[in-house]
Amino acid sequence: MRDHLQLTPDGQLKHLLTLDGLPARILTQILDTASSFVAVGEREVKSVPLLRGKAVFNIFFENSTRTRTTFEIAAKRLSADVVNLNVGASSQSKGETLLDTMANLAAMHADMFVVRHAAAGAAHLIARHVAPHIHVVNAGDGRCSHPTQGLLDMFTIRHFKGGFHNLRVAIVGDVLHSRVARSQIHALTTLGCPEVRVIAPKTLLPRDVSNLGVHVHHDLAQGLKDVDVVMMLRLQNERMQGARLPSAGEFYKHWGLTVEKLRHAKPDAIVMHPGPMNRGVEIDSEVADGPQSVILAQVTFGIAVRMAVMSLLAGN
Repeated sequence: MRDHLQLTPDGQLKHLLTLDGLPARILTQILDTASSFVAVGEREVKSVPLLRGKAVFNIFFENSTRTRTTFEIAAKRLSADVVNLNVGASSQSKGETLLDTMANLAAMHADMFVVRHAAAGAAHLIARHVAPHIHVVNAGDGRCSHPTQGLLDMFTIRHFKGGFHNLRVAIVGDVLHSRVARSQIHALTTLGCPEVRVIAPKTLLPRDVSNLGVHVHHDLAQGLKDVDVVMMLRLQNERMQGARLPSAGEFYKHWGLTVEKLRHAKPDAIVMHPGPMNRGVEIDSEVADGPQSVILAQVTFGIAVRMAVMSLLAGN
């Protein structure tokens, strides 16, 4: 059903809502297309005309810095007209339904919606109701999915490691609340990564973790042994006060990534983080700014990946 909604009858990408169920050929097509866009950001004129005359609406019902900004930059580099909707000042705050909001924006001749929403499935709901010519990109929905983050993470791994077939990858931290982790797991398994580990306290693992095809570890040192890629996850500070975690300091002591703990991984292992980072909670500054960190490269590659997604959706 997900493929039916995301793909056209001839198997081309129509919407990007989740990486769950997308075939490896689509993921690889996006990564290959992104490779062709990386150099655009290094040129004096940082634009190509692939979306000229198209209107892209960035509609964020949750706060965002990297995702929203890189989507805007990506659309502008494709020469699209970009509209950023301030949802807090929109009619949503007056009681208008999500579908009525989208219908009104569609009446303004939108061609693409980039949507972030706190409710899981919001992007799917929108995709089911938009006109056939409108494309929907999920920029994060609840705890469910963040497909472009998953894709830019795959691009980063492929760039630094050359592929996926001989890798051990560890995903560390708040897997329970992380839409990023789910997208990472789906992408890694689809692209042929033979061993994906999740490392977290039991209280921060989803109930269905055993069904995701991953190896579960509760000890960071053991879980990091001989891995090629360490993917840290954001831990929201407000959750520190709840029953799931005793304190930020306790989390850092057992599951925060330090230089000493990173030594359990391979010497050439790369360290990733989707941002924003909580330094001194899930990652030490010496690691975040260290030689094995590719965190800023992720942000840069995110522009090219989002350019690739939008250009493929528009049929270019």
